[in-house]
Amino acid sequence: MLPVVALIGRPNVGKSTLFNAMTGTRDALVADFPGLTRDRQYGFARRTEVPCIVVDTGGLKENADQIESLMVAQTERAIAEADRLIVLVDGRAGMTPQDEFAAQLARRSGKPVVLAVNKTEGFDLDVAVADFHQLGLGEPHPIAAAHDQGVVSLLEEALQGLEPDPSDGPELGGIRVAVIGRPNVGKSTLINRLLGENRLVAFDQPGTTRDAIMVPFERDGEHYTLIDTAGLRRRSRVEEAIEKFSVIKTLQAIETANVVVAVMDAHDNVAEQDASLLGMAIEQGKALVLAVNKWDNIPAEQRDEIRGQVEQRLKFADFAPIHFISARHGSGVGELLRTVREVYAAAMRDMSTPELTRVLEAAIVSHQPPLVSGRRIKLRYAHQGGRNPPVIVIHGNQTDHVPDAYRRYLVNVYRQAFDLTGTPVRVVFRAEENPFAGKRNPLTPRQRRKRKRLIQRNKR
Repeated sequence: MLPVVALIGRPNVGKSTLFNAMTGTRDALVADFPGLTRDRQYGFARRTEVPCIVVDTGGLKENADQIESLMVAQTERAIAEADRLIVLVDGRAGMTPQDEFAAQLARRSGKPVVLAVNKTEGFDLDVAVADFHQLGLGEPHPIAAAHDQGVVSLLEEALQGLEPDPSDGPELGGIRVAVIGRPNVGKSTLINRLLGENRLVAFDQPGTTRDAIMVPFERDGEHYTLIDTAGLRRRSRVEEAIEKFSVIKTLQAIETANVVVAVMDAHDNVAEQDASLLGMAIEQGKALVLAVNKWDNIPAEQRDEIRGQVEQRLKFADFAPIHFISARHGSGVGELLRTVREVYAAAMRDMSTPELTRVLEAAIVSHQPPLVSGRRIKLRYAHQGGRNPPVIVIHGNQTDHVPDAYRRYLVNVYRQAFDLTGTPVRVVFRAEENPFAGKRNPLTPRQRRKRKRLIQRNKR
């Protein structure tokens, strides 16, 4: 599972700026889930050899010498979830009692801690970090998050001693399937249905309580590894009204999975939380299947209306197959697993360069790229750049100017041509280098004029 790094510190030290620098985003992902404050942010960081999940917390605030209890509880929860901690302080403002409190919380956890001193650009680094040695968190690491200075080396220091997860491909337990969704949509019921009603949990993967649980199982001769984000239970526990939910579990499960099954309740409207979870899965390039649960209790006359609402509100995931199921009674679950195999096969599909190029040429004939400053964008050939998700690399001229609408057009063309159902498809453009760029013309101006006259004479 991906390691978790928590950023803690008082307000206005630059935690959100550092979060965005680590995750490569402009707007931090705000997870508006039950039991979490709106100040809590989650994202994936892939700037080092070891990728990780970064958690940004709200600032520790002091009011009449009392730290606000809500922010303390939030920070303590982030510390409990994390594998590594980064305490962030402001090098320009100097040390404050709130910095000392944050350092105290970090030390008390017993987890590896790195002290980062932000806003040190333009300062003598030794002077900027001098006061913070007394926090007792080791050698301070000077950074300038706003200018992306020292951010990568800070992440490397925080993740020191960890190795990248080597698990990749179907050979480790078959197709890895993550079941995600909001609380009480029926994830546990579906999981128990997949495993068998009387199946006991015998394969819990070692780790902390926040880790998603990985359980191998077999169905119709196909091997799977189920990544459970709800917490596996005996059948008798399924009836609990509220399921445990953890954003960290869900992010780890999505990252580890080959296929994500997103479960929704047919009785509820598609919520912002559903869209956020699907967005995370798509962002990570995971094959996706939608399961609308509790379908058995929907009157027949309402089913078409609900289908339309789901499809309308989830247009951004229109490539994902939708199944209307009843996990409690098992209806539709067998078809769901067949679709899981199909979307996995699509995500892992091999596509040859000649075939990709032929499809590209046909697409251009049908709909040419637009003009840029009076010149046509020229797309010459395509090859496969990766799998899971499929990556198609297209080479040509002026590719920096290809509009998003034309990129989406090509994605749809390739999806249909190669039956890439249920998987995100990424089209990447590469500009062909001019072999004469930067080289001096060996002809003199007189020779160039003479050559031009000869060319014109030959045309006549």
